Parts: sequence; C-alpha cells; structure tokens
Amino acid sequence: MKVRTLFMGTPQFAVTILEPLLRSRCQVLAVYTQPDKPAGRGHQVAFSPVKRLALARQIPVIQPETLKSVKAVEEMASFQPELIIVAAFAFILPAEVLAMPRFGCLNIHPSLLPRHRGASPVTGAILCGDESTGVTVMLMDSGMDTGPILAQEEARISVMDTSGSLSSRLADVGAGLLLKTLPLWLGGELRPQVQDESRATYSKGITGEDAEIDWHLSALELWRRVRAYNPWPGCYTSWRTKRLKIHEAMPCDSAARGEPGEVIALAERPGVGVITGHGILGLGQIQLEGKHKMPVDDFVRGKRDFIGSVLGRR
Repeated sequence: MKVRTLFMGTPQFAVTILEPLLRSRCQVLAVYTQPDKPAGRGHQVAFSPVKRLALARQIPVIQPETLKSVKAVEEMASFQPELIIVAAFAFILPAEVLAMPRFGCLNIHPSLLPRHRGASPVTGAILCGDESTGVTVMLMDSGMDTGPILAQEEARISVMDTSGSLSSRLADVGAGLLLKTLPLWLGGELRPQVQDESRATYSKGITGEDAEIDWHLSALELWRRVRAYNPWPGCYTSWRTKRLKIHEAMPCDSAARGEPGEVIALAERPGVGVITGHGILGLGQIQLEGKHKMPVDDFVRGKRDFIGSVLGRR
C-alpha cells in the first residue's frame, strides 16, 4: 500500500526532492507551494519550480497565503494525509497540521542540524567558512528546525562552491537520503534523536542589502560573501554612480597597500584586484549595471579608467 502523502516546497531544491518521491512508496495527493509572484523586468506572474513539476505530472497544486486559518487546516485534513514531507517551503506548520499525519511531518533541511537552523543554511555555511555541511531529515515540531533527527549525511564544501552549486548538490544528497530513510521510518525501525541545543546556530534570512560590499572587510570574508550571495542577491558595489556586480572573486597574495575599494593591476591572474581592509580581492567575472557579465580583463580593455578608481564611493 502506498502512503498518502502531501508535499510542501517551492524552489528547485524542492523539485529535486519531489521527483524521486513520485516513484517511491508515497502517493503524492497534492503539492503545497508558495503563491505565484511577479518576476523579471515585465513583472509577469511566474510559477514556482515545484508548481511547474506538479502541473506537468497532473498533481493538484495548493497555494495558500497561510496555513494557520481554519479553512487551510480543513482543506489539508480533507486529503487524509498519513505523511507530510517538507523541503524549502518557508511556512511554519501550525500544531494542528503537525499532529495530522500518523507518520508525522518530515523536513529535508540542507545543513547538519543543529548547526545552521533557519532560513539560509547553505548561505550560512559558506559565510562561516565551513569546510563541510550536509543534509538532515528531521521530524518536525513547533520550533524552527528544532525537531528530532532521523538521518544525516555530510557533504564537503569546495572552495569554488557558491550557494547555487552547493544547494544543487545538497538537493541530490537530500533526495537520496530521504529515499533511504523513508522505508526505515515507515517500518518503525528508526528512533528519532533529540538535537543537542548547546550546538545550535542560526542563519538569518537574506536581503538585497546584505550583499552590498564593504571594502573595509577582509579579502577572505568578502570572497566568502561573493560565493554565499551567488546567485542571489549577488554581491555588488558601485563604480561611477552605477551598480557593479561581483560574480566571481578570489583572495590574492599581494603586498599592495592603499585605500579600501581601490582597484589595482595585479602581476598575475586574474590581473585586477581590489584593496580591502586586509588583503587583496582578485576580481573574476563582473557586471556593470545595464551590461552583460564578463571577465574583468575584458571589462578593463573597454574601460581603462577602472584601474586606479575607488569602488563604493557615493
């Protein structure tokens, strides 16, 4: 017998979890995802990745503004779910929902809990300079990622990883871990392990302002930020009154001194760097407002006054 299941998620991370779930013991009765939002320059309504997959598979899609209303809880109860699986959904589940399925509500969280609880665990791991992270399958409770752990799997963080690449890899890890964990959990072979509160850390939500570069920070910290805020919101500074996005960067060995934000030529690749509060941040791919992304050496060939200028000046 297949287990009556509701799935909750929104971004591509959740799609990677959902796809193999559709081939498992779970009968996905409906998919819950965030309401449609305007996107792009034309502000046209865009479907979430999870919604697109669900529609393609002819699975009912529910897009509530909240799960706390009586109507939302009653609608969910009408599916008579035995299991709820959550992956990057962003809504807190009320007590009535948590108590609804007999196999509970399972969350696939992209960190090794209790480290990096909260909204941005992948970004948080890169910002902290962690050498590894992972995925946790947990039994949800009323707290923010505080429920007992069913399974975990570690994954290394490469020095080249961005939040985008790491999230994609963790989604694959999470999908595999969930498929291994489900039969054991449904068969009563797993005992949830309580999290160690003394080891808990939290990652806050991200805003566009978080990605503005402060050149007084160290090159190491700025390098982590460039990777952590890629692809969204994208680290940026200003040059000649225009926004300049930094898509790729790397700390460089250089004894050069000057004003934080000053652009200098480097003897070795990438050839262009910026003086920071401590060290030099070599620039890779950059993008001036209104232009395409390009390698910094191509940018400099067209804008000779870039070398010697100071970024971030208002």
